[in-house]
Amino acid sequence: MTEDTKPQVDPAVAEELKGVPEELLEKDADEAARLREELAAAQQEVLYAKAETQNVRRRLEKDVADTRAYAATSFARDILSVADNLARALGSIPADLREDEKFKNLVAGIEATGREIDKVFASHGITRIAALGLPLDPNQHQAMIELPSADAEPGTVLQELQAGYMIKDRLLRPAMVAVAKKPD
Repeated sequence: MTEDTKPQVDPAVAEELKGVPEELLEKDADEAARLREELAAAQQEVLYAKAETQNVRRRLEKDVADTRAYAATSFARDILSVADNLARALGSIPADLREDEKFKNLVAGIEATGREIDKVFASHGITRIAALGLPLDPNQHQAMIELPSADAEPGTVLQELQAGYMIKDRLLRPAMVAVAKKPD
């Protein structure tokens, strides 16, 4: 070790080290340097472990929030068929029967049930996907048939065969639609 590279030593410590052979002091200095390197490596590993723990905690919090937000997804998919059947029932009632005194209350009851289903859907973040007159969106619409049309741009939704729904920002069921194509 040269004078330039010798570590600075406290005068009190230097007094205690008088008489210790230089080889032992150099060996101790090398050992101290090695221990400092190991300490720095261990501190770095601790920092990485803390960061990883924080990332795992954030992922778990997000998973818990997603689970809460989308817990009703399976049930909602199942209940959509009930809403579809109710809408079909309403749609199949002819206008003359809607005015018939015997059926007025029945029709009013079915309509009230439909409104109640819509209210429950809304309270759980379930919304109907807009389709008619819009361009086909493969993320929300499923094209079932193409219909020749001179009035609409190709790729425009002409008819909704089955309503589609979203639950919050996720697709629950795509809208099944008929799409315009150029006439032959």
